[in-house]
Amino acid sequence: MKSLESATSKKFNLEDRLVDFASDIVLFFTDLPEDMTGQYYGNQILRSSGSSALNFGEAQGTITGKDYVYKASLCLKELKESRVNLKILGKVNYGDASKRKMLLDETDQLIKIMATIIKNKRG
Repeated sequence: MKSLESATSKKFNLEDRLVDFASDIVLFFTDLPEDMTGQYYGNQILRSSGSSALNFGEAQGTITGKDYVYKASLCLKELKESRVNLKILGKVNYGDASKRKMLLDETDQLIKIMATIIKNKRG
């Protein structure tokens, strides 16, 4: 997980952070058990983390502030879903604990950033 290893050198480009987050989830997914639980929650977090990055990309291409807030809100929703998923995986001890903790920390930071952007844009 390249971006997790360089967590001390935080990126200030939000799109890059969201892409790194989704990529790190892909790598985290490869270490999950291949049983029904691992596949179910793994597939779900792949979708939610990827969707957060993709919706933010769409937000950047919107014309109106209202459209931007809508797409950014979808990104926030997907980040919150990813956070809950990571918590569930933690409760059942699936995946590498240290990677999961780092992903959870990054999710929390991204949620705070996205919520602040939405709040400021609604102004």
